[in-house]
Amino acid sequence: MSNVYDFTVKDIMGNKINLGEYKGKVMLIVNTATGCGFTPHYEPLEAMYKEFRDQGFEILDFPCNQFADQAPGNDNEIHEFCTVKFGTEFPQFTKIEVNGENADPLFAYLATEKPFEGFGSGVKMIALKKFADANNRKFGDKAYIKWNFTKFLIDREGNVIARFEPTVDMAEVKKAVEAAL
Repeated sequence: MSNVYDFTVKDIMGNKINLGEYKGKVMLIVNTATGCGFTPHYEPLEAMYKEFRDQGFEILDFPCNQFADQAPGNDNEIHEFCTVKFGTEFPQFTKIEVNGENADPLFAYLATEKPFEGFGSGVKMIALKKFADANNRKFGDKAYIKWNFTKFLIDREGNVIARFEPTVDMAEVKKAVEAAL
């Protein structure tokens, strides 16, 4: 695969969507969960989407239940939660796996392009590292994503230009999106 445009994913209705439909747009691709301590990231994500979508910005939301079972609902329940609680309008896709033998090929590609470099420092990192290490042992060398709300920034040519772990301040993510636009 040469860039994200080579991948096909499924929307929440089960329709196949070729990511080539997003050519020319800056994208933030995120694995999410409705019951995670980072779930409040939906709020700044939606604010960024509203602010920048007219400039060619898209957020692609992929729920995942592989981290402490924090996205237990079906696609419709997850979508309803996000739209009612956070007013999300950005595209949401079907729930996927991001690690292991059944990892979605898009996320395996993203993580290979921008591998994990750590959660940073501070209290959040210490707490999260313990849970992530325990959770990801079961996936071995296919533990591509370390926790919910890992974000990948894609440029207008479909190249992965940054990875943000959930511990990264959303203001930093926003700055990178602005620079990519």
